[in-house]
Amino acid sequence: MTEIEWWEYDDAAELADAVAGDIQFVIESAIDARGSAVIALAGGKTPLPAYEKLAKAKLDWKRVTIIPGDERIVPLGDALSNVTALGKIFIPKGARVMPIVPKATDDYKAAGRSADALMQDLHWPLDLCLLGVGGDGHTASIFPGPDYDEALNGPKERRAIGVMPDPLPPEAPVARVSLTRQGIVTARALMIAVTGDAKRKVIEDAIKEGAGSPYPIGRVLADAELPVDIHWAA
Repeated sequence: MTEIEWWEYDDAAELADAVAGDIQFVIESAIDARGSAVIALAGGKTPLPAYEKLAKAKLDWKRVTIIPGDERIVPLGDALSNVTALGKIFIPKGARVMPIVPKATDDYKAAGRSADALMQDLHWPLDLCLLGVGGDGHTASIFPGPDYDEALNGPKERRAIGVMPDPLPPEAPVARVSLTRQGIVTARALMIAVTGDAKRKVIEDAIKEGAGSPYPIGRVLADAELPVDIHWAA
C-alpha cells in the first residue's frame, strides 16, 4: 500500500480552504513545469466550497483544463451533471471545462468509449485527481456491477469507461462514465476530500483490506505508487 497521509480539520470551511490551497499549488506547479495543467475534480456537494474558494485564486486559468472524475450520463445542464456544476464555477474564470459526456445516450458503453477517446487527446498523466468517497465505499463512479472488474483491471491505456452501477444509487439512478483505476492512480497528485466519521471508517477499513477490500476505494488505492493525501473534517 502506498503512503497515506491524513489531514484533519475542525470543520468543513477549514477543509475547503486547505483543499483549495493544495489544488492551487498543483496547478501553479504544473503551469511552471509544462505550461499547462490538466486536473480531474470530484462531483458532489462536499468539494463545492473548495472549488468556489479556488476560483478566487489568481491563476492563469486559460492554461487550466478541468474534467470531472466521473459523470452521470445525463444532458448538459441537468442537475445531476457534474461538469455543469464545475462549468458554472470555472468557465467564468477562463478555464477549459471539458464535458466527458457531451450528450446523453442510452448506450453507456459507447459513452465510455467516447470519453476515453476524448481523454487520449489530453496531456497525460493528470496533474491532479481529486476523489470523493461514498458511504458505500465507491469512488469516482467505480461501483460494483457488471463493469466493476473492467474499471479496476482493464487495459492500462484505458482512461475512462462506461459504468452501470448495480444497484443504481437512488439519488442518481443513471449510468455513468468514470475514470478507470489506472486513470486515477497514475495522476501526479492524488487527493481525497471527505467529511464525517462514517466515511472515515470506510476509508480506514478499505486501506487496511487493500486489494481484497469489498470497498471500491480500497481496490482503487491498493498498490497505488504515489502518496495519497486524505483531507477530512468531522
